[in-house]
Amino acid sequence: MKRILVTGMSGVGKSTVVARLAELGHRAVDLDSDSWSEWVDSADGGPSPSEPGRDWVWRADRVKELLADERDGVLFVSGCASNMGQFRDRFAGVVLLSVTAEVMAERLSHRTTNVYGKQPGELARSLEFKETVEPLLRDGADLELDGAAPLADVVARIERFAAESGR
Repeated sequence: MKRILVTGMSGVGKSTVVARLAELGHRAVDLDSDSWSEWVDSADGGPSPSEPGRDWVWRADRVKELLADERDGVLFVSGCASNMGQFRDRFAGVVLLSVTAEVMAERLSHRTTNVYGKQPGELARSLEFKETVEPLLRDGADLELDGAAPLADVVARIERFAAESGR
């Protein structure tokens, strides 16, 4: 099975994109959920103001099992976590969604599908990650897309990317 990771900071549209891919009949999983991620103690104080001293990471055992699936077709997964690098070699391609800081702040403060980012500390931390973490994600991405573009255009480009990607 070909695996494509859709990643980026909070508020860039990862969950919306993967939900639309699923609606279109693709196998698609949002890893930024309690089923696939968990809070763990963090030795460096943790990146989350909502959970001081803790970090939101992918549940390695569950993600390994998900990515071990060898069925035909494409598996799209979305998410961003500090431990996602250990899975990079399992993906045929990585798509980075990015938006301006203004769009990010607007989306986080008004979204209804996820409470993260509404508190001032969470928003500030997310904007800080845009400056510090997003460049690292960009370095490892195979394709970067504007998450503020029309959803249909973003999804169509990800589908084309998946069709063109190796593995």
